[in-house]
Amino acid sequence: MTSWESLYARRATRMRASEIRELLKLLDRPDVISFAGGIPDSALFPARAFKEAYSEILSGPEADRALQYGVSEGSPRLRRWIAEHMKSLGVDCGPENILVTSGSQQGLDYIGKLFLSEGDTALVQWPTYLGALQAFNAYEPAYDRLDPGTNLSADDIRAKAAASDGKVKFAYLSPDFANPTGRTLDLAERRRTLALAEELDCALIEDAPYECLRYDGAPVPALLALDCEAAGGIEATRTLYCGSFSKSLSPGLRLGWICAAMPVISRLVLIKQASDLNSPVLNQEAMARVAERVFEDHTAGMRATYKARRDAMLAALEAHMPRGTSWTRPEGGMFIWLELPAGIDAADLLTASVEKAKVAFVPGRAFHPDGTGGNTLRLSFSCADAEKIEAGIARLGSLIAETVTATL
Repeated sequence: MTSWESLYARRATRMRASEIRELLKLLDRPDVISFAGGIPDSALFPARAFKEAYSEILSGPEADRALQYGVSEGSPRLRRWIAEHMKSLGVDCGPENILVTSGSQQGLDYIGKLFLSEGDTALVQWPTYLGALQAFNAYEPAYDRLDPGTNLSADDIRAKAAASDGKVKFAYLSPDFANPTGRTLDLAERRRTLALAEELDCALIEDAPYECLRYDGAPVPALLALDCEAAGGIEATRTLYCGSFSKSLSPGLRLGWICAAMPVISRLVLIKQASDLNSPVLNQEAMARVAERVFEDHTAGMRATYKARRDAMLAALEAHMPRGTSWTRPEGGMFIWLELPAGIDAADLLTASVEKAKVAFVPGRAFHPDGTGGNTLRLSFSCADAEKIEAGIARLGSLIAETVTATL
């Protein structure tokens, strides 16, 4: 038999299965209430709008073009809509500053490929988005903590990077309703992060898939908007903005984008050409039409639904969680981050929870680059109604209380 392990590149040893993707299989079990998948509720997708868009394209004069290869940068019509959307966020840019990707996950992979050499440092929040770690891991970086709430020392960060025989290439963060914590950076923290990136002379990666899902509080300017303001325009910025249609219109079409200065976009286009040539033209054309017609009204409806579910989960946590358990109170997004009493491992708790309480969640260790965070977990409220949320959190709270008692 072929010894496949001896043939793989070294980077393959850093590729790990996603705990979240595995947990999504639990969604098919009707007896389990799942707070695991960070996915939108499929009942909220604008299916009719997509049906009309596809029918219009395929029955009209643009059918041949939509079924053909396309330009690597992305559909001009879709990039024009994205550029206008970015302007609504305070980013004055044009279609030439946009690269359409096959979901924002592909964008993160391209960013890792473009910036990271073995031993280079990526600054990330602790915990951070698991998908970003998976995208970056193959390029063999070292990770260091990015904590916008403190005054980080650029000299200390540089010294750590040099010890890994590399340099700091970028800081990665999700400033709005982050996955997994649900936390949002305030204006001072965003300015502090930009100043740190300036001092380190590194790129800043703004991952913003939940930007349109704010339920409370005033919007905070995007990092790229603040960067444009300080630098005098997008061409002088160091921020790459990663956007997505997956949480707003549909994840199944696999469409996201990167917005950045043209020199960076031109490099990323080369990676796109070598990877998959272009994202599906038909999907891009349909997305452009649906975004033009329903984006604002549709996302307003989503916000109302998700806000009610978030409120239901926060109320259930208050009612059913035992003393010593704490959680975040997100202003938007899809997630609440739970910290368990000391001594309880969330991975062990998950096994008992699925078997006894019939409730699923995501253990928090996977979101920590160093494998810490064993007593943390992520709850998603996006796909459960108020009744399921109340029942599931009540069962989970009872199980945690029993576990705490057993450890005394």
